[in-house]
Amino acid sequence: MKKILLSGLSAGCILSLISYGGLYLAVKFFPSLFVDYNNPLFNSDGSRDLLFYAHAFVLSFALSWFWERLKGMFKGSFILRGVEFGCVYAIVALLPVMWITFSSLDITIPIVLSWFLYGLTQSVIAGIIFARINP
Repeated sequence: MKKILLSGLSAGCILSLISYGGLYLAVKFFPSLFVDYNNPLFNSDGSRDLLFYAHAFVLSFALSWFWERLKGMFKGSFILRGVEFGCVYAIVALLPVMWITFSSLDITIPIVLSWFLYGLTQSVIAGIIFARINP
């Protein structure tokens, strides 16, 4: 349990930093993608902002538990194991969620693809962290 908590907390901190840095860079280099967010679907009154900022930790702790259960299935260097772990998560969880999200909400394909790539990147980074901290 200690390994799950430590690796989850470590990954959560790193993913938070990377996520906010990545968001800044994405807005700077791909501003046209963010025009689509001027949609009432994305307007918030601010009461749930903390939930948004905590997402990296929620994801990291969930993936840390998932890693602990399945880490024996991944072979190779810690980088290869982390990348494979992230890809497995993306195919098993992200792809179906993005499919239902696109089919049920009025959002564009570029938004869904950016969310998928964002989730894939997060899961690969978390997988590399887990493979290094908790082999």
